[in-house]
Amino acid sequence: MLVIVVENAPPRLRGRLAIWLLEVRAGVYVGNYSRKLREHIWEQVESGIEDGNAVLAWTSNNEAGFDFQTLGANRREPVEWDGVKLVSFFPPAQDDSGL
Repeated sequence: MLVIVVENAPPRLRGRLAIWLLEVRAGVYVGNYSRKLREHIWEQVESGIEDGNAVLAWTSNNEAGFDFQTLGANRREPVEWDGVKLVSFFPPAQDDSGL
């Protein structure tokens, strides 16, 4: 199983993802493919995401049962801690206007 979630993705990338995956909600795509095809789909996301961001999660043979990777600017960033991949949540950027 694999899941791709995109935000602010161009329509052509969303259309390309819909060729391989089922869009179960806006920007949320699911499917069940081999590692090779998963990597090919992710290459398409990398080349077409522009200013958007994306996360790819897939079933994996580890303690968590899944793995994931991200692309683009987002407040949630993956970090590895003691051999376990977690998500660090950064606070929103502060503007310099003092408001």
